Amino acid sequence: MPYDDIYLDACDRMDKAVDHLTEQFRSVRSARATPGLVENMRVEYYGTQTPLKQIATIGVPDPRMIVIKPYDPSSLDAVHRAVLTSELGLTPSVDGKIIRLSVPPLSEERRLKLVAQLRDMAEEAKVAIRNVRRDANKQADREKKSGDMPEDDAFRLKEDIQEVTTAHEKGVAAAVERKTAELMEV
Repeated sequence: MPYDDIYLDACDRMDKAVDHLTEQFRSVRSARATPGLVENMRVEYYGTQTPLKQIATIGVPDPRMIVIKPYDPSSLDAVHRAVLTSELGLTPSVDGKIIRLSVPPLSEERRLKLVAQLRDMAEEAKVAIRNVRRDANKQADREKKSGDMPEDDAFRLKEDIQEVTTAHEKGVAAAVERKTAELMEV
C-alpha cells in the first residue's frame, strides 16, 4: 500500500471520528433549544424505528421551545411516546397537529454532569483517533518490512500521521470547549 493511500485513509478515518463526536454533541442538551436535541430520536413508525427528522418538521420558534409537526398526523401519538420515553427529560404537550417541547434552563448540577459526559465522549473520540494512528503506523511498518516502501518514506509517513493525529486531537478539544461554553451560558 503506497504512502498516499495509508495517509489519506488515516486522515479520512480521523475525520470520521471527529464528525461522529460533533454529531453526538448535537444530541446533548444545552441551555437553549436546538433541533439537534430531537432530530435523531427514534420513533416507532409503521413498525420501524425511524429518526424523527424523517417523519416530522422540527422548528425552534424561540430559545426555550421546540415545535415538532409530523408530516403524517396519525404519527402524532408515536412521536409523543418517543419524546416521553427519551432521556431528554422533557414533557411534550400536544397542541392539535403539533407537539411543543418547553426546554427549561439547566441547573448548575445538571450542567456539570453534562460537561463530564462531554469529556467522556471526547476521550472516546481521542482513543479512536489514536487507534487509527496505531493502525497506520503498523501498516507503514509492514510496508517497510516487505520492501514496498523505503525506510525514509515509512519514517516520514509516521511523522505525518502524528501531525494529523495532533491536529485532530486539537479539533476534539476545540469542539469540547465550544459545547462546554454553550452549556455553561446562563
